Amino acid sequence: MTITATPSITDSGLMVGGRVVCTRVAENLVVSPESSRSAFLGATSPAPSSRHVFNVGVLEGYRFICLFRAKFWWMIPRVGKSASEIPMETQMLLLEVREESALDDENSSDMTSESTFYVLFLPVLDGPFRTSLQGTSENVLQFCVESGDPSVQASQVLEAVLINSGDNPFELLKNSIKILEKCKGTFAHIEHKKAPPHLDWFGWCTWDAFYTEVNPQGIREGLQSFLEGGCPPKFLIIDDGWQETINEFHKESKPHIDGTQFATRLVDIRENSKFKSSGSESSCIDLHDFIQTIKERYRLKFVYMWHAIIGYWGGVLPSSKMMEKYNPKLAYPIQSPGNIGNLRDIAVDSLQKYGVGIIDPEKIFHFYNDLHGYLASSGVDGVKVDVQNILETIGKGYGGRVLLTRQYQFALDESIARNFKDNSLICCMSHNSDSIYSSRKSAVARASEDFMPKEPTFQTVHIASVAFNSLLLGEIVVPDWDMFHSNHSTAEFHGAARALGGCAVYVSDRPGTHDFRILKRLVLPDGSVLRAKYPGRPTRDCLFKDPVVDGESLLKIWNLNKLSGVVGVFNCQGAGNWPMKDAEAVPVLASTPTFLSGHVSPLDVEYLDQVAGDNWCGDSAVYAFYSGSLSRLSKKANLKVSLAVLKCEIFTISPVRVRKSFTLSVVLFSLSWMARNAYTERGYCNRYWVRIFNLLPLDCLTCTTPVERLKLWSILIILQGAG
Repeated sequence: MTITATPSITDSGLMVGGRVVCTRVAENLVVSPESSRSAFLGATSPAPSSRHVFNVGVLEGYRFICLFRAKFWWMIPRVGKSASEIPMETQMLLLEVREESALDDENSSDMTSESTFYVLFLPVLDGPFRTSLQGTSENVLQFCVESGDPSVQASQVLEAVLINSGDNPFELLKNSIKILEKCKGTFAHIEHKKAPPHLDWFGWCTWDAFYTEVNPQGIREGLQSFLEGGCPPKFLIIDDGWQETINEFHKESKPHIDGTQFATRLVDIRENSKFKSSGSESSCIDLHDFIQTIKERYRLKFVYMWHAIIGYWGGVLPSSKMMEKYNPKLAYPIQSPGNIGNLRDIAVDSLQKYGVGIIDPEKIFHFYNDLHGYLASSGVDGVKVDVQNILETIGKGYGGRVLLTRQYQFALDESIARNFKDNSLICCMSHNSDSIYSSRKSAVARASEDFMPKEPTFQTVHIASVAFNSLLLGEIVVPDWDMFHSNHSTAEFHGAARALGGCAVYVSDRPGTHDFRILKRLVLPDGSVLRAKYPGRPTRDCLFKDPVVDGESLLKIWNLNKLSGVVGVFNCQGAGNWPMKDAEAVPVLASTPTFLSGHVSPLDVEYLDQVAGDNWCGDSAVYAFYSGSLSRLSKKANLKVSLAVLKCEIFTISPVRVRKSFTLSVVLFSLSWMARNAYTERGYCNRYWVRIFNLLPLDCLTCTTPVERLKLWSILIILQGAG
């Protein structure tokens, strides 16, 4: 379908791509064309304010997927068919628009039909104002604009929401983000950023292993246990617990008050006493000595340190002598009605009560530069920067939430560039659009709430959240799927997701508690990982279905490698619930079928023709990892897959190309050997062997002679021995 009509308002209807998307459109709306397909939506008000809620119009009858902040820090997806199902704090809305002949067949597998196109609403930043979407019980779509500072007011916003349309949802998102990148100039598309090299190496994070009790001896024990198991990590994240902090609200002999732990504040940029010499039996002299020792002994390539964007959870201690040069002062967060209207968060509520020590925005670069300079001099290679959304609550007096976030984010980017090589930064708790659209250089960000090993109902929600959130986040950063545990009841489930997520692969196992059978499926002998090309995202036929609670849909996630596609199929039903979902409407495990069935097709892999080459015959060799089955499918054919709850299957889809020198038997042999050796009980694959096969085209010929076939098999055997 060719869509050329610019979004417009005609006869009280919002027209996109020749279709009425919203009816009874408000008279104060303003549409400003941006291109032949896209336009900005804005509105005017009779009186200035720091917060406006504008009606767009009635939205109903179209299936949608939206991403919204259910919690202050994190987005999750929701599907629906009318505006009343769109929550507050929605930051992306994608509609499926189908012709009348297709409306009655929502289960059709042919999502590439010309009868379907997609409409995207992206609430963005307009000057000092930030926009979000929401719906009313009357199915009216609204957008909310707010500055976060009562003194920053306006009576109109003209570029609050970008509307765009297209017939490919993934291209639509990419093109829309590039439009925003060009016209806003405050952030960059992921194609224009440098991805840090830690993404291609196996890692270990200390968080679940030790929490804030992390110490040098425990880290050594963990690294040693990985080494003895034959799978040593090459990058390490020393998480929360290494900094010099104080909590003024914890009094000795007094009972602990829940929530005060978040009011802990940073005293010094240097490490705490656990990482300093304290006598002849001390395990290290200082941070520099410790990092140098573990890098040499365990051949670590990268060591990252954790810190909050404001120093620590409660900021910095204003009375600290080490902090006074940054001109800190106490500020009390003010939450937006959108945050309060969804799920409350104990951390934000506590900081709202006890305050945070905020560094003067004019001094924030100096703080980051001093902190990162010290860490770099100690042998640290990068940082994980957490608690980023908190900036939206403390913009009063600083020009508002958008400008404060941008000032901090730009200073962070500059300090990273000055002190560390290769853009070595992981952003975390940064799911507000203030941060997303201020991301000029940062190239990696956590894509969902933490992996929670002790929460059995959260495992499926975690996988689904990352996959759907990556629709938006994956155009701006490399989504980080977070760590997981190799020795866990859901380790196979999480490991498979990381294998096709295009993300870093790292765990947070306690020392001595590893499942090397799973780890060696993911990690090569040299400690590297074979990372897929794109962020792992739901297949097109899964976009408007709920794979967690509808009781019938499997989650399919697609990706590409250099010469093939991959589809992971996950049964997420009946093992967890979405936050903010009506409990009565959510199936429980006992009422969910033991097995769910679906289909996998080469059509599930977007852009497969780009890796197939000009001489693709249209067929693909499809290998199922767990079952070990190998099939040849035409482009539009499919395979049935049935999975129990919390089970998955991974399909490698390799296009068959036609040339006169190779037989289909060689194709199938090489494909099965690679797949089994890369991700099976045999443990690991030889990287040299994989590279050899990457040079071989997947070709077929039906009339090879026995002599020619024997020669080809001999070559394969020789290569196997060389590998």
